[in-house]
Amino acid sequence: MTSPEKVLVIDLNEKPENQKLLSGAPQTCGMRSGRVYLSPGQGCGLHSTKDKEELLVFLSGQGELIIGQEDCYQVGKGKVSYIPPQTDHDVKNTGSEPLIYVYGVAPAAAD
Repeated sequence: MTSPEKVLVIDLNEKPENQKLLSGAPQTCGMRSGRVYLSPGQGCGLHSTKDKEELLVFLSGQGELIIGQEDCYQVGKGKVSYIPPQTDHDVKNTGSEPLIYVYGVAPAAAD
């Protein structure tokens, strides 16, 4: 069985900036993705997954994944994090090197 959507292979660049990878329709069926580059001390800003779920794959550096106002998880190179729908979160670089990760965001399936 083949899908009408096309397969994509995307190169990650080495630039010290965020990089959009997937932008949703019409490129995918609803998934968005990108590469985030956070300098030491920088955060991505508190935001919500709303009705989507998110996967973070950490490529380098170290930092904190802050969920809501209270929960904090150590993240960095070699870690993967899943964030469920309706979750406020932020990622902050607590190390001395860039914190780089790839995110994937997709609509959550209804039960």
